[in-house]
Amino acid sequence: MINSPKRIVDAHFHIYNSAYPLIENQGFLPPPFSVEDYQHRTKELNIVGGAVASGSVQGFDQSYFKPTLDQLGENFVGVTNLPSSVSDKRILELHEQGVRAVRVNLKRGVVSGLDNMVDYGKRIWDLVGWHLELYVDSRELDDVVPKLLKLPKASVDHLGMARSGLSQVLRLAEAGVKIKASGFGRTEVNVAQAVKKLYDVNPDCLMFGTDLPSARAERPFNLGDIDTVYEALPNEAAIDKVFATNAAEFYGIKL
Repeated sequence: MINSPKRIVDAHFHIYNSAYPLIENQGFLPPPFSVEDYQHRTKELNIVGGAVASGSVQGFDQSYFKPTLDQLGENFVGVTNLPSSVSDKRILELHEQGVRAVRVNLKRGVVSGLDNMVDYGKRIWDLVGWHLELYVDSRELDDVVPKLLKLPKASVDHLGMARSGLSQVLRLAEAGVKIKASGFGRTEVNVAQAVKKLYDVNPDCLMFGTDLPSARAERPFNLGDIDTVYEALPNEAAIDKVFATNAAEFYGIKL
């Protein structure tokens, strides 16, 4: 890593604690990745907060969130897989534990459809101010975009993944949807070009994430990913927005 942002709110990473339930997904089960592992991997970075996202192998289990967030500290929040049939009571309990969003994982089949996505998104927003985060291949966004645009607050993982879907991702960014600059080992997108275009369209849209431990990615996160994003941005103010303040504001993290 040549360039070092003054502070980073890691908008997307995973913790796989083997003390809590993990289920095989599409033939895959990751090795454990603890809070200590995460802290070791990011020791050279100025991490000041972040969002722990549930992976497909965690299904609808949230039992790992409280110990994970307690260990990480108050500037970290959770993004969970949660069926729309969940009770208001359970949502309120998870909010108390530090969960702040629901992940809609279409890519790995954790959820199978979008029929009630808008109603669900509005429900969690009205109840606790949560939003939806979509893990979806941007080539499949045609059906998703009209629904996302109806949500009060939403984000899309990993720059949308597909080069051919970048125009749809730009459309979402222009409308105020947050886009995670993460998972570069998963995406076909030219990251530097995408970051430049997205920042030009909406300086508030981009949020950097390490995607650690990068399970199933063609290559894991490395420090050069930070250089790629850093060098694509026009100035120090932009760098701080993309690496810290955009995500802090999105997740309600006080810096």
